[in-house]
Amino acid sequence: MAANWDSDEWEVVNDDGFVYKRKKRRLDPTSFARAPDPEPDLTLAIKEKRKRKRAALLKIKEKYQTEIILWENLSNTLKTMEESMSEQVEEKQTEEREGEKLQRSANKGSQSVVSVANSSGSLVDELLLQVEAQEAIIRSFEQLCDVADSLCNAQEEKDNQRFFNLPIWHSPRELMASLCDD
Repeated sequence: MAANWDSDEWEVVNDDGFVYKRKKRRLDPTSFARAPDPEPDLTLAIKEKRKRKRAALLKIKEKYQTEIILWENLSNTLKTMEESMSEQVEEKQTEEREGEKLQRSANKGSQSVVSVANSSGSLVDELLLQVEAQEAIIRSFEQLCDVADSLCNAQEEKDNQRFFNLPIWHSPRELMASLCDD
């Protein structure tokens, strides 16, 4: 069986100590005479590059515009919450002042006792109003954080879904083309 091979068709190869025989590679002399590839048209290449660049920039612009709109909405809701809280605080303070005026007019005889009670009572009431206002602001911030967290979770789910819905590819080129399209 070993005598069936022709020494002109086989060559001995030593690959880092591993010696084996393989068929000799035959070079086709016509393959060298092939015409060189034509030069690519530079103006066409520049136009294509500009098109791709423009498409990428438009995609990025659209993405950032949607993010800006979301942040503006969050900012506007925060401003409205702050304004409503300041209005509530002002209403409570005016109600307290009116109550104090009524109490003063009813107790004209004991003004010294009333003034001491009103000053300490109004200070406590004022501090209590401040604490309630701060609590409401903290609650509104907490709601904004929940909204921002849900937006982030939705975006993460959207990004993850792209990779979960990938089809089975038959070649690495199809994989790369699919990833570049997204």
